[in-house]
Amino acid sequence: MQTSGWIQLALYMVALAAITKPMGLYLLRVLDANGRTWLDPVLGPLERLTYRLMGVKPEREQDWKQYTLAMLIFSLVGCVFTYAILRLQNILPLNPQGLGALSPDLAFNTAVSFTTNTNWQSYVGETTMSYLSQMVGLAFHNFVSAASGIAIAAALVRGIARHSAKTLGNFWVDLVRVTYYLLLPICLVFAVFLVSQGMIQNFKPYTKAKLVEPYKISVEKKNNNGETVLGTDGKPVMVEQTVDEQTIVQGPMASQIAIKMLGTNGGGYANANAAHPFENPTPLSNFLQMLSIFAVGSGLTYYLGRVTRNQAHGWAVWGAMMALFLAGVLACWWAEAAGNPIHQKLGVALADGNMEGKEVRFGIFNSALFATVTTAASCGAVNAMHDSFTALGGLVPLFNIELGEVVVGGVGAGLYGMLVFVVLAVFIAGLMVGRTPEYLGKKIQAYDVKMAMLSLLVLCLSILGFTAWVSVSKWGLAGLNNAGPHGLSEMLYAYSSGTGNNGSAFAGLTANTPWYNTTLGLAMLIGRFLMIVPIMALAGSLGMKKIAPPSAGTFPVSGLTFVILLVGTVLLIGALNFLPALALGPIVEHFLTAQGKLF
Repeated sequence: MQTSGWIQLALYMVALAAITKPMGLYLLRVLDANGRTWLDPVLGPLERLTYRLMGVKPEREQDWKQYTLAMLIFSLVGCVFTYAILRLQNILPLNPQGLGALSPDLAFNTAVSFTTNTNWQSYVGETTMSYLSQMVGLAFHNFVSAASGIAIAAALVRGIARHSAKTLGNFWVDLVRVTYYLLLPICLVFAVFLVSQGMIQNFKPYTKAKLVEPYKISVEKKNNNGETVLGTDGKPVMVEQTVDEQTIVQGPMASQIAIKMLGTNGGGYANANAAHPFENPTPLSNFLQMLSIFAVGSGLTYYLGRVTRNQAHGWAVWGAMMALFLAGVLACWWAEAAGNPIHQKLGVALADGNMEGKEVRFGIFNSALFATVTTAASCGAVNAMHDSFTALGGLVPLFNIELGEVVVGGVGAGLYGMLVFVVLAVFIAGLMVGRTPEYLGKKIQAYDVKMAMLSLLVLCLSILGFTAWVSVSKWGLAGLNNAGPHGLSEMLYAYSSGTGNNGSAFAGLTANTPWYNTTLGLAMLIGRFLMIVPIMALAGSLGMKKIAPPSAGTFPVSGLTFVILLVGTVLLIGALNFLPALALGPIVEHFLTAQGKLF
């Protein structure tokens, strides 16, 4: 753990803290239907035209059921739209490589993945997706799924802040304003910056370069439909192939990477994701990509404080997030810097630590920081392969996801996930002192706690249920490239990532099969929408409550005591739900690796 790493960590935290308030103030203007921004002269007419074309009356607000239904219908239509593009890719324009249509199960998995802001990829981007699919089918969802998450968070905050209100805003207005006034302008500037760093943005066909020294590799055999051929043992049939040329990817990359990071989407244009030199050309691009992942989620905590007129509470939520984040960074960095336990046991001290699966341009610290950032948020972009981390290093991103990705979290999703834990923390505090729990002047009653717990239990059931099923299924075990506890970690990570709408993976799992594509798609739908519905019900319940003035017995939701209680609640629920599975996976792998066993 070198001094340079500590300096970079301090710089990252200072930069994040510095942008939190400005971002929060701008979000306040964007999410206020009557708010004014400096972009109004340009985008105001476009916004009003959009409402007219959609038949939306922006002044008409919706209750929680109407708001939720609008979001669900919009997501369904968008998912079907993307599925159609992927299935018809071979006959649509902007396909200079002549790439074929996706199989039904892969198209379903991908359409669901981008609709739910998961961006899980069971495919190799540069050899599967045409330019049209990347720009229209996928990047479209990168914007609107992020905007939908921010809209749901805003609706919940309004429910907390309003007094005896039946409405929570208008979903269509929130969707349009977030997309037009927040995501598009920032991404335009960010994409231009990325191009200046060396990222590509063009419509050229891929470049082919002849190799000076051809080599042979083993690859999975494919049938005429591009599907992997399986042997009698259920594993892919491998064939030998001579490689005598290198294909260099081209295309509209910078425009997609900008929203990929800002919207915490994470889907890579290329298979190597943010480790690819085109997707992440320089140390500066690496730093700003990590900063952009947290930018909106961090700003939403300041937005929370302003709307509820309790800025100390907003900073307390931010402080709890940062405490969990820093703990994860330090644990992951320490584990990777310490290196492989087998090397340590043999007395082999590697100065660079565990460099397997890492880009030498970024090294140990930036790989650990990126892994923690991307899984603390529901991003899923990676600049190192998490499957190659040490057992304890890989435990950190896995546990981040299983906490519900509330450590800043996805844009919007992180805030409304953390507010669920806030409600539970306030409820626990009320039980401990024998008083009716109150949150910012509103009584927390049985219905509110049930909705909060339901949103968390849905995630737990999906993650552990699908992992248990796949671990005893032939089709599930056939996709493993590692045995023992590491194999279990690969399956657990996949369904944690799908349900948590993260999208990163332990890459040793072969997931592009009909069973994996379908079950992971279902996990993504559960993790996104079956969590949102009870959260919106909670927002509706809180919105209709009266705000009572604080009294001597009111539990303060700011200060160190509240931060400790909130952090403890997040860790306690996460530990109770997932510690047994983690003990059988990365924890036992660490101890077995220390004894010299490999998997």
